[in-house]
Amino acid sequence: MEWGKTILSSLEWGKTISNREEKERVADIISSMVKEGEIIGVGSGSTAYLALLKIARRMKNEQLHIRAIPTSQEIRMACVRLGIPVTSLWEHKPDWTFDGADEIDTKHNMIKGRGGAMFKEKLLINSSPRTYIIADPSKIVTQLGSRFPVPIEIFPEALTYVEEVLRAYNPKEIKLRMAKGKDGPVITENGNLILDAWFDHIPNNLEESIKLITGVIESGLFIHYDVHIIS
Repeated sequence: MEWGKTILSSLEWGKTISNREEKERVADIISSMVKEGEIIGVGSGSTAYLALLKIARRMKNEQLHIRAIPTSQEIRMACVRLGIPVTSLWEHKPDWTFDGADEIDTKHNMIKGRGGAMFKEKLLINSSPRTYIIADPSKIVTQLGSRFPVPIEIFPEALTYVEEVLRAYNPKEIKLRMAKGKDGPVITENGNLILDAWFDHIPNNLEESIKLITGVIESGLFIHYDVHIIS
C-alpha cells in the first residue's frame, strides 16, 4: 500500500536558484551521460537538483532504470518525489558521481559544504571511479577561499578544542554556523556542528592538517581530487 498525496509530492527547491540558465546548461550535460542500469552518486546543491529533474525526465521518456546514492536528505527526498529509486553505499558502489562546488580554482581544488553535506560528499567521491563536478562559471576562482570560508564539521563537545587548534593556522575569522530556520546552530545530518573558517591563504596540506584535529569529522576542502569539471 502506498501513501496518498504527501508533502513530498509537491516538494520544490527551498530557495531561488541563482544563475539558473547556466546551471540548466550543465545539468543537461550530466543528464545526457546517464546510461541504463547505472548506480549514480548524487551530490547536494541546486545544480545537482536541476540535473536530477532532467534525469527523471529521461527515465520517464526513455524507460531508463537507474538507482541513485544521495548525499543529503533534501536530495533523497527529491529522488523520492521524482520517482528515482535510491540505494546506499552499504549495497552498491557507484558507477560514477556528480556533484557541485562552492569554489573551484584553476587546479580543480574545491571548497564544498555550504549545504552542510561535505562528509557524505567526500565519502561518495572517494568511493566512485569517476566524479564529475558541475559548476557554472561563477564558481571558478583564481584563489581558493576568496569567496567562501572552509566549512568544518565537528563533534559538538570538541567545539572549543577544535577552535583553539585551528587558531594555530592563522584564520582571519572562525564562526559557528547558525541556523536560519531554527534557534541555535546548524546541526548536520550526522548530529554535528559546523565551523566556517576564513583563510587568506590555503596551503596544499591544510585539508590533511584540519582532518588530523581530534573532534573534526570532515572539512569542505577538496585538494588534489581526481575530478572532471563540467562548466
